Amino acid sequence: MLAERCRLRIVYGPHPSQFGEFSSPPSGESFPTVVVIHGGFWHQRYGLELGRPLAADLVSHGVGAYTIEYRRVTGGGGWPATGDDVLAALDALDPALGPVVTLGHSAGGHLAVWAAARHPRVVGAVAQAGVLDFLAHPAITRRAAELLGGTPAEVPDRYADASPAALLPIPKPLVLVHGEDDEDVPFEQSEAFARASGAELIALPATGHMDLITPGTAAWAACRTATLDLAARTRT
Repeated sequence: MLAERCRLRIVYGPHPSQFGEFSSPPSGESFPTVVVIHGGFWHQRYGLELGRPLAADLVSHGVGAYTIEYRRVTGGGGWPATGDDVLAALDALDPALGPVVTLGHSAGGHLAVWAAARHPRVVGAVAQAGVLDFLAHPAITRRAAELLGGTPAEVPDRYADASPAALLPIPKPLVLVHGEDDEDVPFEQSEAFARASGAELIALPATGHMDLITPGTAAWAACRTATLDLAARTRT
């Protein structure tokens, strides 16, 4: 309940989905900040509420958490609007908080790594079952086409701009956490991206897609540890 009362709403644009929620730890000392980006294959039916439990847990471990909403497919989003919103949300965060680490699940993992490639304030990213290569798996390409407004043949420039695999090298630390039994985003998305990028891969046996965003699970604990370790580097 304390976390509920301490959330600061940050509006970064006129659309109802252009806002974020910032929470800080109770200590008055300096702390790193993690930007939490929810997933849901970029669709309107999923929202920021997916990230709130993760943000609350991160705050309880001594970091600031900035959970962002963004325009999604069927809700004013698409490309480049969805990506533009992530960058605008980062611009709206108090500069005094310093550099940030992004943490994202599934499609949010895509946006977390994409933001690391595109925004200078992001110094590293943790992708939880991230959608990292829009061309490697047909099912992923079909979902990406919904975001990008066409197939790779129809809008190749959007795939080149949006797919993290097309943006390599990304000269920032990246950690990829992925369950080997993921039923929604193939484990090979992270496995292949790690080989191509040099990113750290944390493979979790017998772990599904939603385990990674369920506080209390070993999968979320692995994500939290990776995030806290990366965030700590922003203070050294």
